[in-house]
Amino acid sequence: MSQGDICRALDLDPAYISNIENGKQNLTINTMEKIPTALNTPLDKLLK
Repeated sequence: MSQGDICRALDLDPAYISNIENGKQNLTINTMEKIPTALNTPLDKLLK
């Protein structure tokens, strides 16, 4: 899955995701809750 795919699935701006990946912005709880659904993966698996 590409960054663009993730952005579309989460309805987020690619710059926001890029800033998170580069440590320029913190991940919000709201976004963290959306990611497992978009990736079809349980949150606990992503946090390991």
